[in-house]
Amino acid sequence: MKLVVPRFSRLPQLIRFLLISIFINVLVFTAFRMVFWTAFNTPEDSIPNNIFFKSFYIGFKFDMRLALFIHMPILLFAWIKAVAIFNTTFGRRLWSIYLAIVNSIILVFYFIDLGHYEYLESRVDATVLRFFYNLKESFQMVSESYPVFWILIILILLIIGYTFIVKIVILQILHRKFEKMGRCKTIITTICFVFLYLFGIYGKISYYPLRWSDAFFSTYEFASAVSLNPVLYFIDTYKNKDAKYDEKTVRKHYDTIASYLGVKELDKKGLNFIRITDKVKQKSGKPNIIMVFLESFTYYKTGISGNPMNPTPNFDALVKNSLLFKRFYTPHGGTARSVFTAVTGIPDVELNKTSSRNPLVVRQHTIINAFKGYDKYYFLGGSANWGEIRGLLLHNIPGLHVFEEGSYSSPRIDVWGISDLNLFEEANEVFRKKKGKPFFAIIQTSGNHKPYTIPDDNRGFKVLAADEDEVVKYGFRSVAAFNSFRFMDHSLGIFLKNAKKEDYFNNTIFIFFGDHGLVRNASHMFKAENQLLLNRYHVPLLIYAPCLIKEGKSFNKVASEVDILPTIAEIASIPYVNSTFGRDLLDDTYDNSRYAFTIKHKQGPEIGLIGDKFVFAMTASGTNKRLHQIYSETPRKNVIDEFPKISIELEQLCSGYYETAKYIRFHNSPEKVKVKADIR
Repeated sequence: MKLVVPRFSRLPQLIRFLLISIFINVLVFTAFRMVFWTAFNTPEDSIPNNIFFKSFYIGFKFDMRLALFIHMPILLFAWIKAVAIFNTTFGRRLWSIYLAIVNSIILVFYFIDLGHYEYLESRVDATVLRFFYNLKESFQMVSESYPVFWILIILILLIIGYTFIVKIVILQILHRKFEKMGRCKTIITTICFVFLYLFGIYGKISYYPLRWSDAFFSTYEFASAVSLNPVLYFIDTYKNKDAKYDEKTVRKHYDTIASYLGVKELDKKGLNFIRITDKVKQKSGKPNIIMVFLESFTYYKTGISGNPMNPTPNFDALVKNSLLFKRFYTPHGGTARSVFTAVTGIPDVELNKTSSRNPLVVRQHTIINAFKGYDKYYFLGGSANWGEIRGLLLHNIPGLHVFEEGSYSSPRIDVWGISDLNLFEEANEVFRKKKGKPFFAIIQTSGNHKPYTIPDDNRGFKVLAADEDEVVKYGFRSVAAFNSFRFMDHSLGIFLKNAKKEDYFNNTIFIFFGDHGLVRNASHMFKAENQLLLNRYHVPLLIYAPCLIKEGKSFNKVASEVDILPTIAEIASIPYVNSTFGRDLLDDTYDNSRYAFTIKHKQGPEIGLIGDKFVFAMTASGTNKRLHQIYSETPRKNVIDEFPKISIELEQLCSGYYETAKYIRFHNSPEKVKVKADIR
């Protein structure tokens, strides 16, 4: 029997319209994918052709699924007489308006996705909702960083163009001569069309349908980014946005984590992670503490990394008289997450928002409170409402003095508030008035962001007209970003110059570290830094203490942001209760087992451990396990079968770390920690 495929002109009008309209959507989505590829592809780490084509193929299937979802209401209802698209004027207007509204929303989503990737180098997912917690600040940041007016013009023109095309398609089908098929052929054709429609949504010839995880088929991060459809990816991540803990699972991993942390009094039933350190205070008095979060101060951009652009001469000059941890990692990207981790000692495993924005976990024990008799300060150039940081800090640090916009005499220069230079100067004015009373201060810089504003009154800073290709080669987004990074270092230099004139200087421990890294190609770094995206987490940690550190020393041991407060307390000889993950970086008893935990906040978060020689990674559910050699010439190669024992050990530790982090967030209030510490 010969199969007769009906000519396009003989297909039912609704099916013809759906085929054309779906084709238009897929064409537009593919065009955006090409724009994404063109805008963000890095030739220095180009994707092999076979992976490139597979990325676009998977992306095409996601785009097709979205287009089919958009048109599903039309398929289901547009044949009903009262709202029929080709039988009534009301129906034509109804479905035209529906398509215009839905596609307008989707186009806005695509533009947000492009801006999100350009800013954070990750596709838009449910974590983008954190920006809506402070709309005013987010809007100001966007308006100062992007040509919003021209983006709106382009968006409006696209929406008008799409609406016009849909109208033309409907009228063309409506007025073109229609050759009707027989009833039997119409039924068969409709059934076949519906079957193909549903198959397009299913997306695969397999037991399981097309899923977000199909996009993550390669160790090339950008290949996965190209494969994703931002709308569908956002929906998938939103459905799985909450990180919940399971006590049974935590107990299963208790022995591994308790051993790793050095817990002396084991209690699997009560899940005790308390460690108490009691040191004799120094006779010379209590040293001041100044912790400085340096915005996006990634390791590969510093001079100490071998970056030939000489971007950080002031920071580099401190090394000879400081403790430098060259392999220091934050658990994740994002400043609010970094503040939560540094203050609490817990990696931020919140998936949708950040832990600082979660009222259920905002109450946390912190080693900062072990510094008794200290005045506590927090300095930020902008608003402390950002990221709900005010709530996190004030809720947990009694008597904390918060300095933010409105607290300073210096002028606000952009969305991030006063400049970093003025921030340091304002903080120094507060410190110089202390007259001997010890203080613990956190200074959080924020100027190393778009729009990369450098104030006119900049204490002699000179903007360099560097070559664009060269700055990009060594890890900077642009010449403006390069100079912004240099200005942060310049501000740091001015701060230390002024501090040396003050009485508090010689009795102060300064801690400088990056709040998180950035994913950029830097040709002077080892391959794994770029190919395994370690640069997302790799930042320097430098401890400078004129009164306590007489000779500088550099460490190659792995260090994590959770280790900062225990290390500071040990250097300052402050007794403290440790209830989370941090360990003293100067205690060599841990040096044979030092790892930095990492997490990528996405659908099915990817968790990992960075060790001395290996990087282990997997999804939180335990799939897609990978082991990579850091110093290999082919670091992307998965060597899990070559080192099975190491893989098993790291998998157990990684899973245990993640599950315990989810649990501890809900069981680390000062009240709960005090009860457990008193029992011990």
